[in-house]
Amino acid sequence: MQLNSQQIKITLGRALLRLTPLILMGALTLLTFWLVQKNTPPEKSTIERVRLHEPDYTIKNGALSALNELGNTKYRILGNKVTHYDDDASIDILTPRMRLFQADKAPVTVKSDTGHLDGDLTILDLFDNASIFRPAQAATASQPATLRMLASSSYFKVLINDDIIETNRPITLEQGMSIMNSTEGGIFNNVEQSMVLTGRVKGRIERAPRGTQ
Repeated sequence: MQLNSQQIKITLGRALLRLTPLILMGALTLLTFWLVQKNTPPEKSTIERVRLHEPDYTIKNGALSALNELGNTKYRILGNKVTHYDDDASIDILTPRMRLFQADKAPVTVKSDTGHLDGDLTILDLFDNASIFRPAQAATASQPATLRMLASSSYFKVLINDDIIETNRPITLEQGMSIMNSTEGGIFNNVEQSMVLTGRVKGRIERAPRGTQ
């Protein structure tokens, strides 16, 4: 049996009509895939996608110093072990010791068992057996005499740019023969080299010996 051209056209038309939904669905799938690929940012590498908080270098007996606008040392941070982290540029310090310098004044030393310096080098957190020490200083032409000062706490925060050291934990302050205790911490101003205790404060105040007032 032979098919004429009219019958062939009708057969093909019916076949295409049955396949039309499949063709439309395929085209829609391809279009959706193209739109997703176009609007998806390039995939980052594993290193770029995940930056773990892991040390990238460690220094034994490390030191970090900063100068003031006159070129003199403003502060110096020492540590038995200095560990730097790549993801946030922060630094962990074992047995940190920080010396703060002010012109014509005795340098102040802050230390603890462990410390953490933020990536901007603006905040130094000191943990466990933390202390602030300022030695006694004789009177000069521009400065009165000062007594030895020692402040002890379990934690101190050094606000480096502000020349402020603070804590909200119990603190013991010794100045000369006087000793004071605060339940809620205090604030040390390195520019004025003065300590203000907050919260409930108790202790004893002794007169400074003559020649040191």
